[in-house]
Amino acid sequence: MTRAEVAAAYDARAEEYVEKLGSLSQMAPQDRSTIATWRDATTGRLLDAGSGPGHWTDVLSDGGRREVLGVDGTPRFAASARQRFPHLHLAVADLAALPVATASVGGVLAWFSVIHTPPASVPATLSELARVLAPGGSLLLGFFDGEAGVPFEHTVLTAYHWSADALGVLLAEAGFVVERTASRQDPGARRQGELVARRASSGS
Repeated sequence: MTRAEVAAAYDARAEEYVEKLGSLSQMAPQDRSTIATWRDATTGRLLDAGSGPGHWTDVLSDGGRREVLGVDGTPRFAASARQRFPHLHLAVADLAALPVATASVGGVLAWFSVIHTPPASVPATLSELARVLAPGGSLLLGFFDGEAGVPFEHTVLTAYHWSADALGVLLAEAGFVVERTASRQDPGARRQGELVARRASSGS
């Protein structure tokens, strides 16, 4: 599965996705709290990597945060986000080739953004997220918790489970230090995980 195939699959169902999962009110309260708390604890420019319909990018911009950028590979998601959230800065690009300068952001939100990335390609994406983060910058990553690399049939197209331990190994290789992990099982939903990792400072 290529990144172009993932973008095309979401593009074809963008309107349906936005209707069902494109608003903050449709998100779990715990997710809203997690992302808002991370935002408030993170300084500098923020990047929503895999911004989709833009609702989480909008959350990152709350409280007067002006230096927020959303990046997604699906053109119709970006078009919808621009219409619904005209104050946001958005770009269409591959998460493995972000249009962002090296070490220029203080925080990266990657909320279920790599679930369709084949396991062999995840290290390259994590390295790109590390590239754009300033030393000491923070990454908040959401994922489906399970046996690492095991695929499952997602509503749109094949996705992959990850574990915090397996992601921790890859993040360490990319220059991160994992600070916190958590997981939960909501009724009627797949088990999900989250982690916060810090971009290691030089020499740390």
